[in-house]
Amino acid sequence: MTTSTHRPNLIFFIPDELRASSVGCYGDPVSLTPNIDRLAAEGTRFDQCHVQHTVCTPSRTSFTTGWYPHVRGNRTLWNMLRPEDPHLLKYLKQAGYDVIWGGKNDLLSPEAFAESVSDWNVGRFSTRARPGGHGTPPFPIDDPRYYSFLYEAMPGGIETVGDFQHVDGAVQWLRQRPQDSERPFALYLPLTFPHCPYHAPEPFHSRYSADQIGPLRPSGLPGKPDFHALIRETRRLGELDDRFFRELHAVYLGMIGVTDALLGMLLDALDETGHASDTAVLLFADHGDWAGDYGLVEKWPSALDDCLTRVPLIARVPGDGFARGHVVAEPVELFDVMATALDLAGIIPTHTHFARSLVAQLAGAPGDPDRAAFSEGGYDPHEPLAFEGRPESGGLFRDPSHIYYPKGRLQQDHPPSVCRATSIRTMTHRLVRRPLGVSELYDLVVDPLELQNVYSDVQYATVRSTLEQRVLDWYIHTADIVPSLEHPRSLPQFDGPSS
Repeated sequence: MTTSTHRPNLIFFIPDELRASSVGCYGDPVSLTPNIDRLAAEGTRFDQCHVQHTVCTPSRTSFTTGWYPHVRGNRTLWNMLRPEDPHLLKYLKQAGYDVIWGGKNDLLSPEAFAESVSDWNVGRFSTRARPGGHGTPPFPIDDPRYYSFLYEAMPGGIETVGDFQHVDGAVQWLRQRPQDSERPFALYLPLTFPHCPYHAPEPFHSRYSADQIGPLRPSGLPGKPDFHALIRETRRLGELDDRFFRELHAVYLGMIGVTDALLGMLLDALDETGHASDTAVLLFADHGDWAGDYGLVEKWPSALDDCLTRVPLIARVPGDGFARGHVVAEPVELFDVMATALDLAGIIPTHTHFARSLVAQLAGAPGDPDRAAFSEGGYDPHEPLAFEGRPESGGLFRDPSHIYYPKGRLQQDHPPSVCRATSIRTMTHRLVRRPLGVSELYDLVVDPLELQNVYSDVQYATVRSTLEQRVLDWYIHTADIVPSLEHPRSLPQFDGPSS
C-alpha cells in the first residue's frame, strides 16, 4: 500500500465554518490571524479552494473520501461513513499511522471508529475546558435578535472554549509521545469555532467593533433564491439593521481569533518537540458562513455562495523540496486534501475517487487554470428522511425556543426552499442550477461579491450554456463508482431444496 519509506507525520487542523475571505492572509483588512498567516508564509496557500457541500457531514465525508456527496448518498447530516467505506483516516491507520482524533465528529458512524482511529479521546488530557453547546440566546424570545445567533461573551478565558480542550490535549500528547517512536502519527483535529452561535471569550469577543467592519453584502437583492427572504422572515432578521449585522460580523472575526490562537499553541508545540521538521500541517475548513452578508446568518443546505463554498486551504510540509510562501491562484476542490495527504504519506488509494493530489503545487507549481470546482446541496421532495426539522429529530423541530427551530420549521413548511442544487465555479464565473428553485449565474470578474444574478441575461447565454454542459458532463462522469470487488458470475452449487 505504501510507496515510500519516508512518511511525514500529518496534522489536520479543521475549524468549522471558517470562510476564506475573513482570514488575514486571504485579504480581510481587519481580521488579525498571525498564526494562520505564519503557516501560509511557511507553506502554500490555495486562494480558491471550494468545498463540495456547505453542510458539515456531507463536506467531511467528501474531503476524506474524494467522492462528491451524491456518489454514495452522503448528502445529509445523518449519512456518515460506514465501516465498509474507504477514507483518509482508514488508509492512514492501515498503513501504520497512529491516528489521533480530538474534536467533534460529523464524519464517522460509531461502528466505523475502531478500524479508522487509534485514539478518539485526545481531549481527556485537558481538564481546564468544558465543551460548549448552542446554549440559550440572551434575548427574550419575542426580540428579533433571538434567532440571530448573536450571543453575549462567553464567561472565562480561552481555556473555557471546548476547542481548547482538544488542542491542549493534542499539545500534551505531542509532549508525551516517545521521541524514539518509529510509527508516524496523524492528528485529526475537527474543531467547533467559528461555528455559530457567534460568541467568544474576552478579549476576543470584543476585539473588533461594528465601526471597523466595512460594508457587508446587502440584503434584498433581486434574482436571489427564495430562501434568502424566507430565512430573514422566519428568523426575523429583516427587522434588524445594517449595524447589527456588522456587530455580528465583528464577533465572528473574534471567534476566528480564538481559532488562530489555538493554532499558535499547536505550532509552538511542534517547534518545542522538534516535530516541526517531520510534520506536515494542513489547515482547512468544512465550509464558510454568511456572518451577516446578505442579511443572513449561518448557512443553508442549498446555498452555494462564494462566502460559503470558499474556504482556506494552507499546507506546510517539511523538506527542501516544498515551497514557502507560495500561492496557488487556480481553483482546487477541498477533497483534494485526501489525495494530497495520501500522496505525502506514500499511500496509494485502492478505491475510485475524483480528488487530485496537490503535491506538485506544494512544491511550487501553479494550478490548473481550466479546472472548475463543483459543489452541491439540498434535498428532493421525495426524500423526507433527508430534511432537517423532522419530528423524530427532537427539540430542534418541536421547541420554538431552540435556536435551530426556524431552520427546521422552514424546511418542513417550504421544501422547495431547500431543493437540490449544483454549482460550478471557474476562475471567472459561478453557475448555480436549481431544478425547483432560482438558478444563478455570476460574472466574477466584474461582480466578485455575487450581487447581480445574470442567469437570464441574454448577453451571458453562451456562458450559461457552456457551464450547464460542463455540469451535465460532470454528473455523467461522477454519478457513481464501480466497486473494486468483483462478484463471480457462476451460479452457486445447488444441493436441492431444504427440508
